[in-house]
Amino acid sequence: MASLAMTVVEETAKKLSLHQAISGIFGSISMAAWICVILPQMIVNYRAKSADGLSITFLAVWMLGDATNLIGGLLTNLAPTAVALAMYFCVADFLLISQCLYYNAVNARRAAQAAEENEEAPLLGERHHRRSVSSEDGTKIGPAGDELLERSSWMSNTASLIGVYVAGFIGWYLSYKAGAYREADPVVFNAAMQASPDLLEKIGIILGYFSAVCYLCARVPQIIKNYREKSCEGLSILFFMLSLTGNLTYAVSIVAYSQEKKYIINTIPWLIGSLGTVVEDGTIFVQFRLYANNRRSTQA
Repeated sequence: MASLAMTVVEETAKKLSLHQAISGIFGSISMAAWICVILPQMIVNYRAKSADGLSITFLAVWMLGDATNLIGGLLTNLAPTAVALAMYFCVADFLLISQCLYYNAVNARRAAQAAEENEEAPLLGERHHRRSVSSEDGTKIGPAGDELLERSSWMSNTASLIGVYVAGFIGWYLSYKAGAYREADPVVFNAAMQASPDLLEKIGIILGYFSAVCYLCARVPQIIKNYREKSCEGLSILFFMLSLTGNLTYAVSIVAYSQEKKYIINTIPWLIGSLGTVVEDGTIFVQFRLYANNRRSTQA
């Protein structure tokens, strides 16, 4: 696969510059990772019929960062793949937050009904069952304590990541063959930028820095929640592995797109947001290791 990839890159290098090819490939891989990123967590939530493992504050701040990321990227004429990713981020955030709010509302209503009927004990038993359906290491436990299929292991997660890289590369190559990449870089909001390029660019950079701050702050509530409860139960480790992959390839895509000094300076906030988040994802990976098999308290 590696030799085939090199052959394709050499072929396209005759029509595209190397930095365009690298930016497109890693941008496509990043897009593949982000397209898939919410799926593991949504599956865990669905099976547990609960979103107790996730911090809503984490998701809300993350979505705010994605929204300002999109606007800032458009105003500063960021790499096309970066802008496309920012658009998708907002849609993905909305879907995951909607699912979490749904389960939180349903479970809160059940808790209120149980309290009115003085059936708190059965409620706790049911809630404990929902939590045990999806443990940190991916083992699925049924009502009678039987293990269900599909144990999430490091091998299967690694296979998933390889699949993301392959899918991203194929997606880039197909789009290249379809004529998506041209020598002339697209200019976003060209008319508006001609009218007041400096102002729009400054606004875009400011939004970029605000987005970076949101990304860096977003995971803090989740890290604190995991620490206080000494558990990562209800979280999908593949969710964070895909996030890590998406952020790394996203940064490579941005840097490879252009090495002009002005462009690099303009992209600093996006690089801070993506690479800084990688460090925080690493912290969560450590928590997964430290709190393996620990269950969250019923009050979480």
